[in-house]
Amino acid sequence: MNQPPPKTTHREDLRAIRSVRGGGKGVHAWLNVGILATADLIALGSAWKIAAQLNQFYAPIPPQLVWWTWLGLPSLFWIFACVTLLILGSGGLYNRATAWKDYVRSAQLVSLAYLLSLVASYCYDPKLDAPRSLFFSAWGLSVVFIIGFRLISTLLLQQLEQRQPTVGIFLIATAERLPRLSKLLEQRSHYRIVGAALASTANANTTLTSILNSKAQEVIVEGLPPTELASTLYWQLRRCGITLRLIPSSVEVLHRRGIPEIFAGMPTLRAAPPMLLGLDYRIKRYIDITAAALGLLVLAPFLMGIAIAIKLTSPGPVFYRQERVGLHGKIFQMWKFRTMVVNAEALQAALEAKNESQDGILFKIKDDPRRTKIGSFLRRTSIDELPQLINVLVGQMSLVGPRPLPIRDVERFNSWHHIRHQVLPGITGLWQISGRSHLDDFDQAARLDLYYIDNWTLNLDFEILVETLRIVLFANGAY
Repeated sequence: MNQPPPKTTHREDLRAIRSVRGGGKGVHAWLNVGILATADLIALGSAWKIAAQLNQFYAPIPPQLVWWTWLGLPSLFWIFACVTLLILGSGGLYNRATAWKDYVRSAQLVSLAYLLSLVASYCYDPKLDAPRSLFFSAWGLSVVFIIGFRLISTLLLQQLEQRQPTVGIFLIATAERLPRLSKLLEQRSHYRIVGAALASTANANTTLTSILNSKAQEVIVEGLPPTELASTLYWQLRRCGITLRLIPSSVEVLHRRGIPEIFAGMPTLRAAPPMLLGLDYRIKRYIDITAAALGLLVLAPFLMGIAIAIKLTSPGPVFYRQERVGLHGKIFQMWKFRTMVVNAEALQAALEAKNESQDGILFKIKDDPRRTKIGSFLRRTSIDELPQLINVLVGQMSLVGPRPLPIRDVERFNSWHHIRHQVLPGITGLWQISGRSHLDDFDQAARLDLYYIDNWTLNLDFEILVETLRIVLFANGAY
């Protein structure tokens, strides 16, 4: 039976602010905004500086557009930079709760700022012929630098986030799921459970009162029951400055792809294909090939050093090639630096009893006796995965995607686990940045892979790569 929505006092609007809680923006949130804005400003300034140096001899800025200069940059830049930061801010790129990590959108909004500047320059003086080489070089460099500086800033912000006080979580779920979700959250030191309620009571007055009394900063809900107004709980929590997190089903995830529209008098979600069909995936593959080639070239001396160290410290080959299951179940040889003794696979059968995976699909032992001395370092830092750039270069893998697993693991799959093989496997993925070795069973990892497929965008790949780099730098969760 549906619960009635919580009553409001004095017949106030559901959207009216009730009180200011810890979920609102504090000093830490404004510090994040400052760091992001500063990074964007430095990116724009660097782009203009380089563009000006490249074009100063044959296409300088017209003197009519240079009214004053500050810090070596003309007045036109400072006006343009202020407008661009306002556009980025209005686009939600300084709001940590929405799009502050949306690298692709940041490039789109910067491009919009440059296009608007063209219109503004024409309105200012139609006869003014702005240097095209300067404009396009500044535009291209700005897009590259904005994304690059935001990637670096994200590394800093996410590491600072790990040092923040624990977040109080109020959990709402079914009786069967509450213990499992509580255990999962308690494994993450950044969160603590301050209260819980059954999903059937999510919209009840007593549940809202319990949430307020618990001083929770966020509410996590799974299985939100239907009501006449689906957003009742959201608005009640928003009025108090409390963040709501919904654990979605596959159908609910699909809703994100749709655009709200009224069709034949009915509310619908339109999920239409893009005009340039498949362009985003082609860009992904171009990025894979370019990054893999550059990575192998730039890291060649380092990789040679690792190879020499492996050869000198343990007998056997430098590389380890294992059969893995890839796209559509196709078997391929995946490259890694060898981190274990030569007969590691033969010894695995004797170690199956010590497997720490609850369902037995994955094989993991924290202190694996087969590992070599240098192998422990390579595994902890994930350096052993670098040779997989070869697999990316030949098209067997991508930089980001579901992790390809050995045949031994795939043979233990449930039928729905094989859905992950519908996309190209990756060196890293959501599984790797969401706890990696701390996941209890493969179902958790598989759900992350399916979430990745359901929600894939180029920007999601960027987010995963940045978080992977942060985890690797601080050696979190790998063994």
